This record gives sequence, structure tokens and C-alpha cells, in this order.
Amino acid sequence: MAPAASEPGSSPGVSEGAPPAAASPPARPARGVCPEEMMRVRSFCIDRWEIGTVDTATGLALSPYYPPEPRALELVRRLWQVERERVGDRFARTMPLPPLPAVQKSGTFQPKAVSRPAIVPQGYLSFYTAKRACENAGKRLCTLDEWMLACRGEQGQKFPYGSEFDRTACNVYRHYHPAFVLHGNTSVGHRDPRLNLVVERGVDPLLRLTGQSARCQSRWEGQAAYDMVGNLDEWVAEEAGIFAGGFYARSTTSGCEAQVSSHSPLYYDYSTGTRCCR
Repeated sequence: MAPAASEPGSSPGVSEGAPPAAASPPARPARGVCPEEMMRVRSFCIDRWEIGTVDTATGLALSPYYPPEPRALELVRRLWQVERERVGDRFARTMPLPPLPAVQKSGTFQPKAVSRPAIVPQGYLSFYTAKRACENAGKRLCTLDEWMLACRGEQGQKFPYGSEFDRTACNVYRHYHPAFVLHGNTSVGHRDPRLNLVVERGVDPLLRLTGQSARCQSRWEGQAAYDMVGNLDEWVAEEAGIFAGGFYARSTTSGCEAQVSSHSPLYYDYSTGTRCCR
């Protein structure tokens, strides 16, 4: 087990500010029609893949390894430029922070959600940043009921792939924890930008590309949504703060029923992502 040499739980730390005024809700799609990157589930559409983010104004990709919010990014980056040399073993201390795209160095970017296959999904999302990213894409966060309905598929099963837990189907319940690899402790340093670059045995990234776990499909009307269990936890539209599905190192066999409600909506770390609905 080792961190990747190159490539672009709960802990105290940086908090983001309150959200801006709510945007107007997007227009509803024509009945029966969803964008290509979304799957239709009864009366709504849901992203087929966990989101990545781009800058709303330029369309340039934002790094999935940092919070896509200017103030939080600056604080996290400044902290871990120092902390990475203080924690973990010698090998971990020599691992650099992932590069930051030029568009994020300006401090004026705004995140827009994109749902695409074979990309690194965006971690480090708070509820408010996830909500803003979906709204900037003309979408919204899914309600918990919508999310669970989509996850269970047309057959209404506990897991996207069936009724019994299969450790090999979705990217969840991994034996390796990136905070232990880099810090020697699973409970600290959860905003380290390097965590989602850790690779198991040098060949299997702990955070996989969207859709890479091909059997982890939630199916509706001949289409599939991927990674609704595992890969990243996913924020849903609950103001109290709930994310669902479990991330790759979460020890859960609850499948589509897996939820975490113990964090403030301001919370974010390497494991928190989302997907959008409309």
C-alpha cells in the first residue's frame, strides 16, 4: 500500500461560510426526457456519475483533491503545505500536495457540477458547496427519498446489484484507510489533499474513477447510475446534513440504506461528494 507518486470519519478543521441567496429553481425537463448524463427515475432525473467540478465562467476543470470553494481551498492548502512535513512516516512526508490548476489560483472561481464517466470525482464538498455546484449546472441536490429510490433500482433491492452484500461489486468497505497510510491514524487529518491519491498495493486507487466499478449499477428503464454505494459519500438535500451511500473506506454493509447524519452541513473532508437531480 502506498500513495501515488503523481496524479492529479470526522475531524476538526476549516469551515466554510454560509451559502449565498438561493438561486431560482431550474425549469423541469420535458416529460420523459433527461440530459444524456442523467438517468430517468419515474418523475425526476439523476446524475449517472458522481460529480466532478469545473469553473462556472470558464468551463476549466477544478481539482477534485481540494474544496472547490476559494476561501476553504486557500486555508486547506496553506495548512497542509506545513502539516504534510510533520505527520506520517518518511515516505508520507515526502509526498507533495497535488498540483492546483491555474483557474483556482485566482480565488474567483465558482464550482459547477459535471457528471461524466472515467473522471476523479470531486471530494471535499460541504453541503452548501455541493448545493451550489448543482445549482450552477441548472440542477439541484437530490432529496433523500429520490436518492434511495434511484439507488435501489427498479427491483427495489438493498444494493444496486442485488439483495446480498458483495464486497467486490462496489468500492466500499476497503481494508486500507488513507489517513492511516499517510498519518498513522485513521481519525486525524481528513482534509489532507493527498488522501484520495492513496493506492492499494500500488495498483488499485482507493478512490476510483467514476463508473470504474462496473458492477455497481443502479438500473432504471435500461439505463444505469454508477457508484451510488461506495467511492464517495453523497450529500442529499437535507438541511440538517445527511450524506448517503458510504465511501470507499467506510465499514458498512447497509448499501443504499447507508447514511451519516452526525455532521453539520458546513462539514467536508476527502470522502464527501455528491450527484445532482432535476
